[in-house]
Amino acid sequence: MEKIYKYIKVLAVIGVLLSVYLMWQQLFQPAFKPCSINATINCDAVINGPVAKTLGIPTPLYGLIGYLVIFYAAVKQNKKLLMAMTTFGLIFCLYLGYIEIFQLHVLCPVCISCQLVMATIFVLGLKIKPMQSQMN
Repeated sequence: MEKIYKYIKVLAVIGVLLSVYLMWQQLFQPAFKPCSINATINCDAVINGPVAKTLGIPTPLYGLIGYLVIFYAAVKQNKKLLMAMTTFGLIFCLYLGYIEIFQLHVLCPVCISCQLVMATIFVLGLKIKPMQSQMN
């Protein structure tokens, strides 16, 4: 099971990088926008749209903090913390995905990547046996 935690750490780092990219795009609005391809495949519509902030906080910041907590949980091999954060993260990602697809009618490739990373970490977390994680 040590191998599963290793995979989770790698995926958490990927999630951190994706979140940092979205934060950078949102905060600095660079001219170079590689994932704003057309009206349908468009990160910009999400970064500047109704899901840009959640409760007044930039939405990518939730992802960044979430992936950092997941990384910490994997380092400490704390299944409870890992599953709590990935369950919240998966529900949050599904909510954002719903808004993107059914209300905004756009697809953000970076957001979809974040959602796939979170779902994969969740599934890997389910494979960890409880006795192999620390009880703290």
